[in-house]
Amino acid sequence: MTVHIGAKPGEIAEIVLMPGDPMRAKWAAETFLKDATCVNEVRGMLGFTGTWNGSRVTIQGSGMGMPSLSIYANELMRDYGAKTLIRIGSAGAMQQEVAIRDLVIAMTASTISTPSCGFFKELNYAPCADWKLLHSAWAAAKKTDAKVHVGGIYSSDVFYDERPDLNEQMQRHGVLAVEMEAAELYTVAARYGCRALAVLTISDHLLTGEALPSDERERSFGEMVEIALAAATAEP
Repeated sequence: MTVHIGAKPGEIAEIVLMPGDPMRAKWAAETFLKDATCVNEVRGMLGFTGTWNGSRVTIQGSGMGMPSLSIYANELMRDYGAKTLIRIGSAGAMQQEVAIRDLVIAMTASTISTPSCGFFKELNYAPCADWKLLHSAWAAAKKTDAKVHVGGIYSSDVFYDERPDLNEQMQRHGVLAVEMEAAELYTVAARYGCRALAVLTISDHLLTGEALPSDERERSFGEMVEIALAAATAEP
């Protein structure tokens, strides 16, 4: 048991999926895992452990933003022995060719700052996904009807962004989408020698103003969860 995770030793699997919303963790566990049991309720940040195709999997909410995710990622790896962590969540498209409901598999995650910046001082560390996880996710996605993009994303440390100049430069340099957690997850995983990936569903579009209605989000997010599960449980 840690300060933020109330699970007992052995109740967290080596494979962990991390949605930001704890209620999405509950929905994903009830929808995809067999014999899912709630293993964490501290501060309402729900976590569940069950099995998927015979593999033990934990689905643990991370909260919104890199500071919140950093707390859970550190404790999951350091105290509970998690080895493979995949962020599953929504993102905003930053390129015309990326559409609502498309999936983005994040190869890299650029950012202005993360909770880990203090470790590096003057170094501009480049957070990136685990290659084998990324390759497995890509292979799993190609077996579906989903339109999938692989490339760089931006992990913002603010939700209400007022930097159109920065957005323009990221669009110019091919950044696919924006979210708020992946860069820190990739950095913490590297620190502990673990594997990390982000598989994201496009829920809104920065260029067109389109947005996925809330009642359609769960149906669209299901494909993302299945791809993440397939990638996490594939042979390394």
